[in-house]
Amino acid sequence: EDMHRLDHDGFAFAELAVVIAVLAILAAFAIPRFVALQTEARQASVEALAGSVRSGAALAHALWLADGRPATVSMQGRSIAMTNGYPDRGTIDDTVADVSGFSYDDATGVFTKLGTRRDCFVAYSPAASADDAPAVDVATHGCR
Repeated sequence: EDMHRLDHDGFAFAELAVVIAVLAILAAFAIPRFVALQTEARQASVEALAGSVRSGAALAHALWLADGRPATVSMQGRSIAMTNGYPDRGTIDDTVADVSGFSYDDATGVFTKLGTRRDCFVAYSPAASADDAPAVDVATHGCR
């Protein structure tokens, strides 16, 4: 009886090869889906920041109107410089509560998503005249 019984203390080479093959096939399908999800998440965060910038500019404009059109308004204890009734490039980032994950260049008005290639950003341009609203442009095709 003892001669017919096999001691089996682990995986045989064939079993191990099958497990590795199955994992490789799963990875071949999962990795591209994961990369696509990361891209979609970056794009969504850029779109969300654009919405926050628009909201911050609109709120500052409302405060500007309510306060009698001063040169600056106060938002969350910060002084926001106004140009044609909307925040200027130097202070628009102060109207947004959270800009983590982005770098901001106040000379250009561009919020760039960190860890991405170029063309993954939100660009703010102040109002050109008193009758205009600021422009908030979004680029997401480089959010890979």
